[in-house]
Amino acid sequence: MVHHTMTTNSTSASRASSRISSMSRFLVLAAIVGMLAACGSVPLPPMEVAPPRPAAAAGTPTAPDDGAPLPGPIVQGRSRWQPVRWSELPGFDTDETYEAWNAWLKSCERAPAPFAALCPEVRRLSLASPQEQRAWMMQRLQPYRVEPLNGPAEGLLTGYYEPMLEASRRPTASQNVPLYRPPATLGSRRPWYTRQEIDTLPEARAALRGREIAYVADPLDALVLQIQGSGRVRIAEPDGSVRTVRLAFAGSNDQPYRSVGGWLLQQGLLRDASWPGIKAWAVQNPQRVNEMLWSNPRTVFFREEPLSEFDASFGPRGAQGVPLTPGRSIAVDKDSIPYGTPVWLVSQGPVTSLQRLVLAQDTGSAITGAVRADYFAGWGPEAGELAGRLKQPLRLWVLWPK
Repeated sequence: MVHHTMTTNSTSASRASSRISSMSRFLVLAAIVGMLAACGSVPLPPMEVAPPRPAAAAGTPTAPDDGAPLPGPIVQGRSRWQPVRWSELPGFDTDETYEAWNAWLKSCERAPAPFAALCPEVRRLSLASPQEQRAWMMQRLQPYRVEPLNGPAEGLLTGYYEPMLEASRRPTASQNVPLYRPPATLGSRRPWYTRQEIDTLPEARAALRGREIAYVADPLDALVLQIQGSGRVRIAEPDGSVRTVRLAFAGSNDQPYRSVGGWLLQQGLLRDASWPGIKAWAVQNPQRVNEMLWSNPRTVFFREEPLSEFDASFGPRGAQGVPLTPGRSIAVDKDSIPYGTPVWLVSQGPVTSLQRLVLAQDTGSAITGAVRADYFAGWGPEAGELAGRLKQPLRLWVLWPK
């Protein structure tokens, strides 16, 4: 999935993370507080020492840290993996790993070569206890601490989510901002027309005529949907019925992403580019809203997908090609951590404390570097609030087959 995450740091460069791919993020106002200005890296707190591991359940096989020699380090893309003992993973004994097993089972639907041989065992363990799952991981996997090739071993965790919007199939007096399918001419020029050109050039408008999926009320809501790359939309149909569908990423105009919050700061129009502040500024300055929107030349196009009861329990498909699991899927730099890799994630900050098993199942254009991840929070207001506020230190360990 390719999404763009928005963050609130008003002094750093703007972040455009990936799109949620289909392969290929209201109280929401407060939720995405400033996800529009950029993020810098944050110094890590001191490494924690994990508590002693309790004995496994009777009859459960174990693979204790018995002092056996560790394997050598591995260089993977922009990262160096340093082998460690299981006892070095903070919180490993307390995570409810069965919650992550759904994400792992999804990864097994398109398992990368190093993990394909383990998938039958992963499936057999889907109903096992967390103690049994941990014991199996200790037998079959080796943890490696992820570090950058150069520079300080610090990382950053941000979040993304699926917005939920109200829309109409036809334009109305209150809902007249279109969301588009990809135009037939999208591949004929690269990059395609900018956001401003789409709104002003007759040839660009003609190329999109008839490609409208639905209409929303607020152009900033449409922008949020494009930034997150996917969303759930309740569409009022002409016959009076209402359907909830997913609008998934189907392409972009290949223009660079620019933060509208960053533009407002650079223009001296706002001192705090929080999302409520941006919305308030737009209400007070309607004559300049287009100028603000046009400062971000990137536009995203969508594909409408039905949302069954089963589909509704998972997120959109990530870059690995499998549906994302709220709280257990992350976007990573795929050159540093391959898709489908189980990862031990530790992040403590003012927003949340996380020590848990997650799966690397997505990527993002701003998710670059060894210790960098975007946390899929789910959908709806609470997920939006978490994703919008999440920006804190990060440590990662890959769990690689022995």
